[in-house]
Amino acid sequence: MKAATVYLPEEINTALEQLAAQTGRSQTELIQAAIEDYLSRNQRSLPHCVGMGRSGQSDLSERDEALLWQEA
Repeated sequence: MKAATVYLPEEINTALEQLAAQTGRSQTELIQAAIEDYLSRNQRSLPHCVGMGRSGQSDLSERDEALLWQEA
């Protein structure tokens, strides 16, 4: 886990301290949970077209000329 410094307005810090005392959880736990919740609700998914042409062949770019000029 990596440490981070967060600067909070006084009123938010006070509310966080009160919530921590009421719930018996640490401020760190509450901040982590809030960030995880925010990130899970705001993740962007890839467009549906990404990967639709996947061939399963990993060397196509290396063989592009040979594939273009081979007879069907």
